[in-house]
Amino acid sequence: MPRRALFLCSMALCLALPSLAQAADDIEAWTPSDTAIRATAAGISLPQTVGSLSLTKSGEVSNGGKGIDNYAQYISQDGAIQATLYVYLPAYADASLAAYMTDKAVMERFGGKTHRTAYDSVAAGGRAGTAIRAVYDDAADGALTTAAAFAHAGRWMVKLRVTGPTERRAEVLAGLDGMLAGLKFDDTTSLHATGPASFGACPTGDGGDARLTKAVPSGTAGQPVPQEVRIPREGKDNLCIRGTVQTAQGSYDMLQQTGRSGGAIIVPVDDSGTVLAFDPATRDLGYQLSIHMVGQTDLYGVYDKVPSGRQIAAILDGKDPQTAQAEATALYAANGEVTISQGARKPN
Repeated sequence: MPRRALFLCSMALCLALPSLAQAADDIEAWTPSDTAIRATAAGISLPQTVGSLSLTKSGEVSNGGKGIDNYAQYISQDGAIQATLYVYLPAYADASLAAYMTDKAVMERFGGKTHRTAYDSVAAGGRAGTAIRAVYDDAADGALTTAAAFAHAGRWMVKLRVTGPTERRAEVLAGLDGMLAGLKFDDTTSLHATGPASFGACPTGDGGDARLTKAVPSGTAGQPVPQEVRIPREGKDNLCIRGTVQTAQGSYDMLQQTGRSGGAIIVPVDDSGTVLAFDPATRDLGYQLSIHMVGQTDLYGVYDKVPSGRQIAAILDGKDPQTAQAEATALYAANGEVTISQGARKPN
């Protein structure tokens, strides 16, 4: 199982972000102008100064030199308020799901006093209903206000985080709203309508272990291909929590569409797009396992049914012998190219 989940702190929770890429890589990820910084491949830009916040550094969080996992950090003059713009290319993009996972992470990280005071669909790029805005007060035992926003444009995800002292809550919110208003998209029609996820009643799985029955299915040319995970995204339909997976790293929800007992199951691992998906196989009985992350999908075989929570925990912990190696991998480039490699591949 790729360890993208271990990056959860720096993406969702940390107030400061270290410079993780060399300058040569930064040029591929970002194009600066006199007044703005632009995520080159994504066609998404933000002014270098937003209210009291100023750009201090930019680079790539991972996949150095590929321009698919990018950050730009902003701070106030005194350093008390810090903000980050993330522009990244997950294989499974869903702003609603990213907001849901960030919400869980914030609540778990900052303690029981933390409470959410806003969680709404708002405008991005001048288009109403294309972003989710969330605000959390009394974080870190009352010391901090933290806020976030999420948007999905084409293949790309945009995430904004702003955090500062509680007594400067107004500046934190002004920073977030200013960044949202300042976002520019080369193609505003690429913005997906989105809204907070809603949840309904969920059918109960049988709880038994599944059996891996065959290798990853092939496409029309005989080559394994990723299939679209058939579950509504961007809050377009109710989801439900089928069960909970307990692992060495934490607890994760098994989600499915409400009222679809035979539909796809996803297990979100972090807020940056790492998702396990069990999707009804297109040509075979059973469910195909795929693991999605930034710039990559690992394809596994077909199970005769949805694996149990225990089996999924073993997959996440890297202890499941049936998924020790991916049978095929799809790599997604910033320019839209997809490269599929066959053969056993060890997880990262």
